[in-house]
Amino acid sequence: QVQLVESGGGLVQPGGSLRLSCAASGSIFSPNVMAWYRQAPGKERELVASSRGSDRTNYADSVKGRFTISRDSAKNTVSLQMNSLKTEDTDVYYCNYRFQLSNDVYWGQGNQVTVPS
Repeated sequence: QVQLVESGGGLVQPGGSLRLSCAASGSIFSPNVMAWYRQAPGKERELVASSRGSDRTNYADSVKGRFTISRDSAKNTVSLQMNSLKTEDTDVYYCNYRFQLSNDVYWGQGNQVTVPS
């Protein structure tokens, strides 16, 4: 089992910044992928950014150039720095861990990010 505890999020004006953090504990094995997803009510959860290591990252087109994912594999943490936030970034953001050899997947509790219009 893997436990993911998220922090950060909240309300920010358009153009502002927020940082989400996630700490993983439990049975952490490599290779793994840590990622951030987001979900709006009535919509499917979508990938925001993922990291397979310090130099292997992937971003949704909608956040490229604005969001940065970073991870500390030694501490089993992953963060998402969100800059130039837009109203359409309003969602619940979830931390995700996937062990690549078994595809076991775990989710954080979710954190609300609100960018009012």
